[in-house]
Amino acid sequence: MERFEYELLAMEQGFDPVCGVDEAGRGPLAGDVYAAAVILPKQFELPGLNDSKKLSAKKREQLFDSIQAQAVSWCIATASVKEIEELNILNAAMLAMRRAVEGLSVAPALGLVDGNRDPGFANVPCQTIVGGDGKSASIAAASILAKVARDRYMLELDAQYPQYQFAKHKGYGTKLHYETLKTYGPSPVHRPSFLRKLH
Repeated sequence: MERFEYELLAMEQGFDPVCGVDEAGRGPLAGDVYAAAVILPKQFELPGLNDSKKLSAKKREQLFDSIQAQAVSWCIATASVKEIEELNILNAAMLAMRRAVEGLSVAPALGLVDGNRDPGFANVPCQTIVGGDGKSASIAAASILAKVARDRYMLELDAQYPQYQFAKHKGYGTKLHYETLKTYGPSPVHRPSFLRKLH
């Protein structure tokens, strides 16, 4: 995926550098929501770069390291279960995206964001792109960083709360996950507002 058209167009309009922003983990019943922001160099070698959902876990892991090695700047940020409950999941995801952009070591001139909602970055204009993780290299890179980082975090939660088998379902509402919830009840890392239909 050499889909760098959005970035090049923005640069031609004077926005340089451009960062891609995406989130991971809006749907699961447990755990923090993750976001990443990535500024790719104008010349980069990332064969196989694509929307993280279209890649195998092994390929994502490989690209995760390559993206971090080649990026001009990158940042992974989160919003906690507590913040998800206080703000709702959409606003918590936007907060994680803002934190990711604020955490970049190089200030971007424009943020390309997957989806149709502007997260409201401080001092950084935003261009939303529906399906952006399949159209923009920078957003695809951000989607991979967010997804891999969140999957690794779910493995840590699996070690802390083995009874829920987070390693298998990553917190999503699978049959197995609901069965463990019925047996053990929710853990401190579950999102109460996502579990209303359990009662």
